[in-house]
Amino acid sequence: MKSLEELAKIREEAIKKVDIRGIREGTRIVVGMATCGIAAGARPVLMALLEEVKVRNLEDVLVSQTGCIGVCRLEPIVEVYRPGEEKVTYVEMTPEKIKKVVAEHIVNGKVVDAYTIGSLA
Repeated sequence: MKSLEELAKIREEAIKKVDIRGIREGTRIVVGMATCGIAAGARPVLMALLEEVKVRNLEDVLVSQTGCIGVCRLEPIVEVYRPGEEKVTYVEMTPEKIKKVVAEHIVNGKVVDAYTIGSLA
């Protein structure tokens, strides 16, 4: 860094990367990371999800964490929000399952019904 202008440019680029308002039109994926989720294996699921998004260079996808989603016995839980679509709740997730969800649902738009909360009915 050699000038204030260069610092300002770096700051603007960082804000663009963090600004979730700029990604509202994209896909948002939320991983339940309360103690129940972590105990059930949510951390490896989150890491696999972040890796898949990075490897596939999915710039319109925001991955975030939340606390308890409320169905502890079905953890790890991952919720997918896509513009114009209903929320999809995936349950009992694993790193292997999350790779399939990214490939089929996030990339190709086809919900993986076998992993959803609706498949338990």
